[in-house]
Amino acid sequence: MTDTQEKFPVAKEGSIGGHGGTRSKVKSPFSSPLEVEGVKHLTDKFKQNPCPPNTRTDPIQEVKGVKLANKHNEQELKLGKPQMLLNKVSTDKKPLEKSELKYDGPPPPAPFEHRVVSVKQTEITTCYSVCRHEVLGGGRFGQVHKCTEVSTGLTLAAKIIKVKGAKEREEVKNEINIMNQLNHVNLIQLYDAFECKNNLTLIMEYVDGGELFDRITDENYHLTELDSILFTKQICEGVHYIHQQYILHLDLKPENILCINCTGNQIKIIDFGLARRYKPREKLKVNFGTPEFLAPEVVNYDFVSFPTDMWSVGVITYMLLSGLSPFLGETDAETMNYIVNCSWDFDAEAFEQLSEEAKDFISKLLVKEKRYLLICLPRQSYHLE
Repeated sequence: MTDTQEKFPVAKEGSIGGHGGTRSKVKSPFSSPLEVEGVKHLTDKFKQNPCPPNTRTDPIQEVKGVKLANKHNEQELKLGKPQMLLNKVSTDKKPLEKSELKYDGPPPPAPFEHRVVSVKQTEITTCYSVCRHEVLGGGRFGQVHKCTEVSTGLTLAAKIIKVKGAKEREEVKNEINIMNQLNHVNLIQLYDAFECKNNLTLIMEYVDGGELFDRITDENYHLTELDSILFTKQICEGVHYIHQQYILHLDLKPENILCINCTGNQIKIIDFGLARRYKPREKLKVNFGTPEFLAPEVVNYDFVSFPTDMWSVGVITYMLLSGLSPFLGETDAETMNYIVNCSWDFDAEAFEQLSEEAKDFISKLLVKEKRYLLICLPRQSYHLE
């Protein structure tokens, strides 16, 4: 057993709503830090534009040591080269012009005002009707169900988390405290919370477009470079806001990005169960995450910071633009070996017609040392150097 294997145990669950050597091909692969050195000039396609806060009020896996969650452990691994998604990115030979960026605009805010939620010590059924038969998602924590607030008829999502002890209970309350601090249209909003017996339930904003993971692995969905740019832009805006609050998400992946509807390109980031507050004077290390999206620093149990999340953004962008998973190996240990060695490349066929700007964007994120990252520093916009 290698040192990496000894350090990282792997959980087989997911969560809601180019490299060296031989790599495994999968039907739907997916499974994330260094200090910032400086930044300048990000191409207009990826620049952040301010998004409004959530203001509308009208209703409408373990490899020993690291707790890993990987939806793709459920997928069949097949020997081959870089891991292919069901959906192949469609590109045109001509580069995209600014006028072609037909963005739907920011996603709609939650149908309620942002609020600071306190946990109620009572049964959820006193206030909500939960559709137990309608499961929106699930994973290491439990399940997410569609629900309706009895007094208003408002449709929401109930994330029911089974807690076995004080430590797990505190982790969920940390998630609640973090969500209380987040008010942005690209971040799912918290509405209510309940604690009863061994269950803690988070009532959240409901969106019905499904996971970005499902969108980009759908063989019937026509994914273009433009779509990828628009998805990435919103992810960056949401992460930028999170980092402004001195919070690290630490589990960014397509399963944790929900689409507002089935046809548009608006998204919201979800699942703050692994998020941590970042205190510059306190060196933070973490030993959890999802294999394909772990940054080298996490695998090596080194200090994490804002660039940790941006590594994950780089992996997501690579997947969106190519239909390939850059680091996924046949095993979790192999995946993490690729990550530690920063072993990836631009697959010739998949990236042949993609713009140099898009490839440059990824190259500035997926670097191990002296990383010139697209970063989200507090009170700073995105730039590259």
